[in-house]
Amino acid sequence: MPELPDLTAEDKKLVTLARATRARIGAAEGAAARDTDGRTYAAATVALPSLQLSAVAACVAMAVASGSTGVDAVVVLGESGGLGDSDRAVLGDFAGASGVLVHVGDPRGTIADTLAL
Repeated sequence: MPELPDLTAEDKKLVTLARATRARIGAAEGAAARDTDGRTYAAATVALPSLQLSAVAACVAMAVASGSTGVDAVVVLGESGGLGDSDRAVLGDFAGASGVLVHVGDPRGTIADTLAL
């Protein structure tokens, strides 16, 4: 496994938010995002018969609804251990001017990979 950079204090906060949000409802994934203004958003997977959203998509939807214009960093925690194509597309659409840093990890909050999109 490649050596990963240490997480900043702000990114560690995102790990805590994503982990707590996922655990609170037992969702498949939890995610937290920091927008370009420094505000944070946390969400879990939405799996209703009439509405399905990944945790990342739910975070981005909350950011957009709050008037944000982009995200700088995202943490996604779940069993898949990866970032799906649809989440990559959502983050690509809504990345900040310098892109978005994505930390991917397991439900316990252990980060396994860091991606720059």
